[in-house]
Amino acid sequence: MQNDPAARRRRITAPRAGPLLVEGPVDVTLDDGTTVSSDRFCVALCTCRRSRIYPWCDTSHRRPARPSRPDSPGSEPASEPPP
Repeated sequence: MQNDPAARRRRITAPRAGPLLVEGPVDVTLDDGTTVSSDRFCVALCTCRRSRIYPWCDTSHRRPARPSRPDSPGSEPASEPPP
């Protein structure tokens, strides 16, 4: 069993901000029970859930959350400077 790649320990790096970096190849089981696979030597697993290719990271965590637009409903109008 020592030489079986499936039984080999995997190294996971958990940076403070960003994805989990996992030495591959990996199989990831999602919430709905489906399994996705990657044969890459290292994969980045999304932890912010903003990724368009979830569970893989697409660096969406680097973009700030979308700010509300000043003309959107519920936003307060900008005040005018005093004359």
